[in-house]
Amino acid sequence: MKVTVYCASSAKVDAKYFEVARELALEFVKNNITVVYGGGSHGLMGCIADTVLENNGKVVGILPRFMEKVEWGHKGLTELTLVNDMHERKKLLIKDVDAVVALPGGCGTLEELSEVITLKRLGMFTKPIIILNTDGFYDDLKKLLEKMIDEKFMRPEHAEIWSFVDNPSDIIPAIKKAPQWSADAISFAAV
Repeated sequence: MKVTVYCASSAKVDAKYFEVARELALEFVKNNITVVYGGGSHGLMGCIADTVLENNGKVVGILPRFMEKVEWGHKGLTELTLVNDMHERKKLLIKDVDAVVALPGGCGTLEELSEVITLKRLGMFTKPIIILNTDGFYDDLKKLLEKMIDEKFMRPEHAEIWSFVDNPSDIIPAIKKAPQWSADAISFAAV
C-alpha cells in the first residue's frame, strides 16, 4: 500500500504537530505502508520521512528541481524523483497511490488538498482523502466545506469525498472504511 502525505515544511510549528507526525509515521511502518510525499527534509515533511526511514520503512519523495538547488530535498529517501515544477509534482504525488492524508500545513498543503478534492469530485482521483484534524486545526476548513454543500456550491454526496479524523491511529481505519468513489463522478459533479 502507498499513501501520499501532504504536510508542512515549517520547522517552527508547535511540538504537538511533530509528535502527531511521528505517531503517523510509526502507524505507516507498522502497516507496511510506503509513504509518498513532497521530498522535503524540514518540518513535518522531514519528521515523517526520518521516522519512517529510522524504522526501516519506505519513503518516496517527489521534489521540484528548483527546491533541490536550494537544498530543501531529503538526502536519504528510499526513492527520490526530481520533477520540473509544482504541477508535475502534484500529479506524481497522487499517481498510483491508495490514499491521500493531509496533516496540518500552510498554503502549499491547503493547495494540494484543494486540488485532490476537486479531482475526486470530477472522478479523476478515486481514492480516500483523510484530513488529520490535530487539535482542531482543520475545524474551519470542515465548516467551509459544509457551508459549500449547505449553500449548494457542492452536492450532499460530495461530503463523502473526504474524511476528517482527530488522531493518527484513526487514519488507517478511515482509509479502509472510506466509501468507494466512482471514476464516473463527473456525472454528478455539477450541482
